[in-house]
Formats: sequence, C-alpha cells, structure tokens
Amino acid sequence: MRWSPLIILILALSVSAQSGRVKPPEPTGPVVKPSPKPSGAYNPTDLKKTAADPAATPTPTPTPSDEVIRVDSTLVPIPVSVVDRDGRPVMTLKLEDFELRIDGRPVEIGDISRSETPLRLAMLFDNSGSVLSAREFEVKAAVRFFERVVRPERDLAALFSVATASRLEQGLTNDIASLTRAIQSFPPPIGATALLDGIVKGSLYLGEVQGRRVIVIVSDGDDTYSDATLAQAVRALQVANCQVYVVKTTEFENFKRTGSRRGNANVRQLAAERRMLEIAAQTGGKVYSPIDEDELDEAFRQIASELSQQYVLSYYPDPEKESTGQFREITLSVKAKPGYSVRTRKGYYVPRRF
Repeated sequence: MRWSPLIILILALSVSAQSGRVKPPEPTGPVVKPSPKPSGAYNPTDLKKTAADPAATPTPTPTPSDEVIRVDSTLVPIPVSVVDRDGRPVMTLKLEDFELRIDGRPVEIGDISRSETPLRLAMLFDNSGSVLSAREFEVKAAVRFFERVVRPERDLAALFSVATASRLEQGLTNDIASLTRAIQSFPPPIGATALLDGIVKGSLYLGEVQGRRVIVIVSDGDDTYSDATLAQAVRALQVANCQVYVVKTTEFENFKRTGSRRGNANVRQLAAERRMLEIAAQTGGKVYSPIDEDELDEAFRQIASELSQQYVLSYYPDPEKESTGQFREITLSVKAKPGYSVRTRKGYYVPRRF
C-alpha cells in the first residue's frame, strides 16, 4: 500500500505531539544521547552496553605519559578520608587499623595505599542558563584547582560542560594548559540543565580507565532536563567506582546578586541541595557551599587537599558468595579510635568477573 505525502505528514505531527518534550539537536562533538527514562535503576547489562557503545560515550585517550597498570577487574576500591576530633586529617593509619564490613559481615581488606594512587578526574562544569553571575571567578577558581590537584607525572583530568546536553570539552590529559584553554573558551551560559545525564556520562567515561576515579561538580545542583533519575546517576557512579565532590554555586550566585549571606531557598533549590548531598554521601565525597570568592577558592583548595591525604583500601568480593550486579553495603571504622571520623562510599555493585 502506498502512503500519500499528506498522510505521512499527519502521522509525523501526531508522533511529535505525543512525545511531549522534544530536545533540540545536541551540539557537535562527543555528546552522549541519554537513554529514555526507565522506572527503575539501570540494569547492569544496559549500563555495560552503553559504556561499550562508541556512539554513546567518548573513549578516554590518555596522553603518552599515562602508563596505566591494568588490575584485576573484580577489585572494589574504597577511598577513605579520616579526621580526628578537631577535624585534622589522620595520616598514620595502617591496614590493620581499619575494620571493613560488607552487609554487616567483617571481611578481609586486600591492600591499602595512600594518595600516590594515580588520579583520574572529571570536572562537570555547569554552563546552563541557571548560573549567570560571577562566572569569571568560578572559571578562575576551577583553573587553580586543576593546577593544585593534577600531578603531571601520574594524574589525568578531563573537563565536561553541562547544559541542555553534556559535552566533553577536554579529554583526559596531564596538560594543565589544555584544561585551562578549554574552560576559558566556554561560551556564555545558556540553556536548560541536564546535570544527572552529565553525571552518568562522566561515570561511563571514567569507567574506561584505571586509577582513583573522582568527579568534581561545579553547579547549583538544579536539573531541569535530564532523562536519568537520581537513582540511575548514583548507580552509574557506584558501578564505575567514582567519588564525587560538589562545589554548589547557589549561595555564591545569590550572594553576588544580593550581597547577603541569607536567602530564601525555593522548593527547587532545596531539592537540588538534597540531590547533591545524596550523591556525595553515597560515593564518599563532600558538598561545599561557598558564598564569596574567598570561600569558593577555599572549597577547591580543600578538595585538592583531601585528595592528597586519602587512603584507598582494596577489597576483592568473594566469587562464591556474591553475584554480579548485586548491591553490597559498606561499613568502615577505625579500631580503638572512637574520636576519629571516617568518610567513605556507602556501597558497591559487585563487578563482573572474567
């Protein structure tokens, strides 16, 4: 049966009307097209397929100086920050000082390392229309952060912009100048905010390389355009073993506009704050809410400092007792040191075995 041009046009208009929200064409370059929003968390098989699809996520291209040692894929890294009662980092702990429990059961820690573990970092920089004021200083503070944290002889960093779609602006590199040029060449903030989609994309990207994986989010935390849910974003981070730090710019932007430390947070801002706190807590990271230039710069400095003072514990799931894709809860403490505070990830998804 042949279809007339008029019937084809009517059908096309009907399909468009049913879809509701239609996203504009995404920018050129390596941009992920998020999958439709399902009702539950990502299926590990779906996540694996997305990560393996060259069209879905850019493959990191480390610089020639990046000599990565491949390790057993079943390893679960557990980054740990420990402070005493006065909030000072504790730097003298050994493997036997920690007690690790998985789903409440004591387990053996395979190994412990310090901050010399190579860092693989991705910064997600909100460039949507919701963050307009003080952009110049935010960019300068981010550049200084790269200068502080990236050790060219061992670390790599990447830069993503987040707006209506997420875009890889600079792939993993140890070249601070390349990162600086990328962040300074951002166009003026515009568009909606698909932050959760950007988090999924950054997780998939870092999941392709070995090292201590960290995502730093510079955003007001608002999300108006993502297909991914919060549960899906957290799962993607846990599957990829990523730790998240957030520099939340809401208070900073408000202070620049009003000159006041106090503001009346609306429902959307409160939801954004809860979202960022949950992401950081689940991955063992932290949220910073600076209100002026000094505090913004200090937030980046503190993140860089913590990354240089972390422990990284290694745990190998028992293949006889744990099935691929299952979520396991992590509880970690320091023996005989009740005054110490420990911050780490809340759990992990059992990795697949080869």
